[in-house]
Amino acid sequence: MRHDLIDLLYTYRKAFASYNGPLGAIKGHEVDINLNIYRPYPPVLRRPAYTDSPRAREALEKHIQELIQLGLLRKVGHNKEVEATTPVIIAWHNDKSRMVGDFGALNTYTVPDRYPICRIQQTLTQLSKAKYITSMDALKGFNKNVLMPKTKNLLKRITNCGIYEYLRMPFGITNAPSHYQRMMNTIFPTELSAGWLIIYIDDIIICSD
Repeated sequence: MRHDLIDLLYTYRKAFASYNGPLGAIKGHEVDINLNIYRPYPPVLRRPAYTDSPRAREALEKHIQELIQLGLLRKVGHNKEVEATTPVIIAWHNDKSRMVGDFGALNTYTVPDRYPICRIQQTLTQLSKAKYITSMDALKGFNKNVLMPKTKNLLKRITNCGIYEYLRMPFGITNAPSHYQRMMNTIFPTELSAGWLIIYIDDIIICSD
């Protein structure tokens, strides 16, 4: 059984993403952020960069370059108007760094998307009928969602290295889970209706017997 599974995965290896491969883009499901306020925006949406240590600055510069190379971020030109900025922090865990955007202010003024997320009880009911359960996780799933032009204007990351503009949906914005769930449900309606596919945001479960 294990060898058969390995052979199957190898045969369809191009269907799976790799950390070293190019990051694809999902078309037709552009991300839009609507605010419950109008211009001019309050000062809280135009926040300064946080003070960082030399260690954090070094990690920050590394993360920025990685995101630029992946096509997720680009530097904002000096002549470009900037209406909203989000500061970032460097979080550490087991001596590994992660760049996190502090979207608290933006999320406060964002009109919430109430699209329903998969319910745990329904998931357990479907799983109880399965003999085999296959789980998959979308690699950088949120980052494969393209942003609408006006949304890019709201998602600018300010650092002590400059201001950068998101080109894809980042983690941390309040409606990201709802947007991703809606997109996945739209892409796989037949499979979801058949009952053998379960999708919880960017986690996928296949039930089989």
